Amino acid sequence: MFTDGACSGNPGPGGWGAVLISGKHRKEISGGTRDTTNNRMEMMAVIRGAEALKRGCRMDIHTDSKYVIQGMTQWVEGWKRRGWRTAAKQPVKNVDLWKLLEQALERHEVNWHWVKGHSGVADNERADELARLAIPRS
Repeated sequence: MFTDGACSGNPGPGGWGAVLISGKHRKEISGGTRDTTNNRMEMMAVIRGAEALKRGCRMDIHTDSKYVIQGMTQWVEGWKRRGWRTAAKQPVKNVDLWKLLEQALERHEVNWHWVKGHSGVADNERADELARLAIPRS
């Protein structure tokens, strides 16, 4: 799965996109909202991509969001131990989506891969395009 989020202003209207690939099968999904942030759209791309899968599987998630990768691989367990507080005892931002992300991924075996944004990786570029196209226009 390749995912990306985009925002026109931060905060502002935003979109997310995901490209799901399994063998010869390919599915592209996207969505957007009028008032959001880039980080929330990055998270929504992974959430909706994982939810689109019919059954649990081993999956490789490619994203240019270090926020999402570090959140899921380094920070989330500590946040939960501290009652969804940061090490500085502040409330975790986007806690609603971190909980949804955990739930969406719990039935999958996930390998995370960071992709440099806008570096010519075709499916990452497509996820970015889907996200930008999904940004609501007024």
